[in-house]
Amino acid sequence: MGNKIVVKREKARLSDPRREIVFRVFRFSAEFDVLPFYADFTLKVAKNEVLLDALNRIKAEIDPSLAYRRSCRHGICGSCAVKVENQALLACKANVFELADRYGELLTIDPLDKKLAARDLIVDKTRFWNSYRAVSPWLEATIEEASAKENLVTPAETDRLGGADACVECGICFYGCPVVAANERFLGPAAFAKSYRFAADIRDQTPLDRLRQVSGEKIGVWDCVKCYQCYETCPKEISPIDKITKLRAMIGAERVDQNSIAYRHARAFKTSLEKYGRLDEAANAIESAGFFGALKYIREAFAMLRRGKLPFGVKKIERLDEVQKLVKSASQESKERR
Repeated sequence: MGNKIVVKREKARLSDPRREIVFRVFRFSAEFDVLPFYADFTLKVAKNEVLLDALNRIKAEIDPSLAYRRSCRHGICGSCAVKVENQALLACKANVFELADRYGELLTIDPLDKKLAARDLIVDKTRFWNSYRAVSPWLEATIEEASAKENLVTPAETDRLGGADACVECGICFYGCPVVAANERFLGPAAFAKSYRFAADIRDQTPLDRLRQVSGEKIGVWDCVKCYQCYETCPKEISPIDKITKLRAMIGAERVDQNSIAYRHARAFKTSLEKYGRLDEAANAIESAGFFGALKYIREAFAMLRRGKLPFGVKKIERLDEVQKLVKSASQESKERR
């Protein structure tokens, strides 16, 4: 009897291409709620429906109080960014069947940052936009009102932007960045990608000003820890980490803010490799922070000494010439990519 029921259900499922999905949605109102909670909504979803379709149906058919951002429905505006099973994505681009295949037929939907939830899936993006405005996200150029010729940009010059102009300001990279979470002053990967977009634009007349905007300690590109989280989550495949790396190279080439500890650290790192083929930890700390500045790391220095990680008198490695070739090659490649 039991087997017949199972077979009957399976036949019914196969005859109905829709799948029953439970959406467990984060709910919270900063105005009315003390604590957040989750609400379950069950829908039969068609094969071609995306997550935004499901949210629209929940709002239209079940609970009109559900709040979330939406606009273009084509992955252009970046408004509908949310998290599904802790994975950030654009709701208008995420097929529900594919999500169910990956995570199961109970899907947990969260805002990009639950601590910043203003209402349900809507987060307060004040900090994101403040960081964005801090890098002057517009072209600085003198335009003649009655120019006799067009301001042409070649395909090669456009390629130099590396797709940075495709950013939709969804905030996914920003809210997923561990440095943004730990450091309130850090501008974040989206702002850096936008800064590079204009710093690399041949029409822009203020590239040095832009490099100064993103080179400062605590706020700038030197505080990026290169975890590649922004690379993994960007829905437009812009790779903000690639733009951060290029900005660092441009800052070094233009000798912007040479007195910053981060710049001195990078320079000391390169010098150490060229001289010994390995890192001279003591010299690196003194070169980066200065003699008196390095004293604050004395406890770590003794800990490293005990573990044999801070030997007196750094020796050159064998085949130092091979490392020197690598450093030279990387420096040349960096120049060519700028």
